[in-house]
Amino acid sequence: MAWSGCVLRSLARQELLSSASRTRLKHGFQQRSAFRRPAKKTDAKRVEEEVVPSHTEASEAWTTKRAVDPPQIIKIPKTPPRNFGRLVKPLVFTVGFTGCTFAAAAIWQYESLKSRVQSYFDELRADWMEKLRPQKQGDFRKEINQWWNSLSEGQRTVTGIIAANVVVYCCWRVPALQRTMLRYFTSDPSASKAVCSSMLLSTFSHYSLLHLAANMYVLWSFSSSAVSMLGPEQFLAVYLSAGVVSTMASYVAKTASGRFGPSLGASGAIMTVLAAVCTKMPEAKLAIIFLPMFTFTAGNALKAIVAMDAAGVVLGWRFFDHAAHLGGALFGIWYIMFGHELIWKNRDSLVRVWHNLRTRGPGGPGGPGGGANGGAGSA
Repeated sequence: MAWSGCVLRSLARQELLSSASRTRLKHGFQQRSAFRRPAKKTDAKRVEEEVVPSHTEASEAWTTKRAVDPPQIIKIPKTPPRNFGRLVKPLVFTVGFTGCTFAAAAIWQYESLKSRVQSYFDELRADWMEKLRPQKQGDFRKEINQWWNSLSEGQRTVTGIIAANVVVYCCWRVPALQRTMLRYFTSDPSASKAVCSSMLLSTFSHYSLLHLAANMYVLWSFSSSAVSMLGPEQFLAVYLSAGVVSTMASYVAKTASGRFGPSLGASGAIMTVLAAVCTKMPEAKLAIIFLPMFTFTAGNALKAIVAMDAAGVVLGWRFFDHAAHLGGALFGIWYIMFGHELIWKNRDSLVRVWHNLRTRGPGGPGGPGGGANGGAGSA
């Protein structure tokens, strides 16, 4: 049965092939001899209707197709244009934040000077009570206090800054916070959100442990000289303002070159501290931690750093944010040469207004709190 079925199938296939060949020969002979059987008009109309649809049907089919399958538009990412108008908002924030920072520092110095007399008597009473109280051996809190008191005023001032940088570094290690850290703790002028707040927050942000350790070591090394030169209040105002000013310099360089990208780190603010100390004490001897046998003056070190960062800005080096470094160094030089006289020495009017607000009350303008110029002494 299987064999007969195969034979029948082969015969049927041959019959179909022969009929198909006869049909092709017939059509070919008609084409070559130019004899063709005329088709009926009704059949031609029917074929035309089947093959070529009407204009209305074609338009409706095209409209339906466009409605169902809209054309896909492929968006090609474009580089943000060099629009300097985007720098207006960061510039206003820089000027406003710097002014508020120095105003807060002046008021803080006034309050600290006002409370020194009271704190002096409190310390005397605490020492007298400490002598009467039995001494405890191995008191952890006492050891911490002794360590804290052994630090210089500058080291105690920057301890809080170092702690904040360490906390932010630990936040970078948390995967759930990566998006938040990238948005608020990195500075980029092309960012649509947090373009101003990131100017300050990125100053406390470090992603690499080596970057954090190097910056904090330099800050710790120059803290004693800087704070003894400026005072803790003025030093913090300069440091925070330097972080925003250096970020603004980075914004200008990125917008001018068209090379946008996130930046982070305290290098700009630390460059301001380093430049201020080197400008104030250019003959001081400095050395590199890994090469202590080679010494050089602070003035020559500052010149070399400024030259290297200027070359980085001109040549477009991308390893560091040279614009932020250069902006921080120039801000430190400017503040020591001109800014201290223009800003800090002219804070008396603000302190006088604050003094009048603090002493206004039942005691009158001449009430407790000292004279009108208390806290107006320059650092």
